[in-house]
Amino acid sequence: MPRVRPPRRLHLPPTDFDAVIVGGGSAGLSAALTLGRCCRRVLVCSSGPPRNAASPGVHSFFTRDGTKPSELLRLGREELAAYPTVSFRDALVTAITPEPTTQGFTLTMAPERGGPDLTCTTRKVLLATGVSDDLPPISGMRELWGTGVLHCPYCHGWEVQGQRLAVYGRGKTGWGLVQLVSRWSRDVILCTDGPAGITEHGRQRLRRLGISVREEKVLRLEGTAKGQLKQIVFESGEPLTRDAVFLHSEQRQRSTLAQESGCRILKSGAVWTDKKGQTTQKGIYAAGDTTPAPQQAIIAAAEGSLAAIALNEALTREDCRG
Repeated sequence: MPRVRPPRRLHLPPTDFDAVIVGGGSAGLSAALTLGRCCRRVLVCSSGPPRNAASPGVHSFFTRDGTKPSELLRLGREELAAYPTVSFRDALVTAITPEPTTQGFTLTMAPERGGPDLTCTTRKVLLATGVSDDLPPISGMRELWGTGVLHCPYCHGWEVQGQRLAVYGRGKTGWGLVQLVSRWSRDVILCTDGPAGITEHGRQRLRRLGISVREEKVLRLEGTAKGQLKQIVFESGEPLTRDAVFLHSEQRQRSTLAQESGCRILKSGAVWTDKKGQTTQKGIYAAGDTTPAPQQAIIAAAEGSLAAIALNEALTREDCRG
């Protein structure tokens, strides 16, 4: 098959890449696939394990339901090997600097294996850096994360259906999540770790659903060596035997690049984008858990593809100008 040689913009100095994708998860690899198929020169920079590394499987991902997170990413990289314009670098991007002469950016990167910082130039940037979960400071939460402590019933509800479940949270967050989780089991208890913050009307609704509330302070979670939850221990009262607990954890952006680049950050901490993934900073796009969209791997992949299409079309308009 003959190699396509896309037109280069002659009215501006060249850059090392057409696009640099910061983040090698579902959103980043999906975007790289779309841009590789557009014959774009793409660099994917990734560092550290993915957010879902502790999970035994990625679920609700069409044709890949139950695949281990690391295997899903391996398959993604393997597919991208067919596109010679896509390359990878295991490095942490530490700075994005606008370059007026090229109307693009210079990226500074710290290699994962050490050594001096590296730089490259690019016309566009796609942030797919994701988020980090800040779990409650309760013994056992982090140790059981991804197996006995779960964040999404759409991702993990099927695996624990019909089991003894708990929901950790208070106020509207806990009240809403426990009703959702009750779809997967009739034995669900809300643990609020202090005053529930639920109205009497809300309590009545929970009682009609057969959901009880434990308001004692949670002391610790106890589980098995394989990461399965055994029981929730409170500061007072009897321990609660449970097979899994769901919670909506606090989150923060895994990278500060969007904020440092002047992108608009929402009150939720997510990076604002338009419907095509463009942030408030021209030439910088975002996709995946970085944005306010629902947090599932398949949705992140779709967002990555959508942002890549918009990015490629912006590049094409520049290529055809002048």
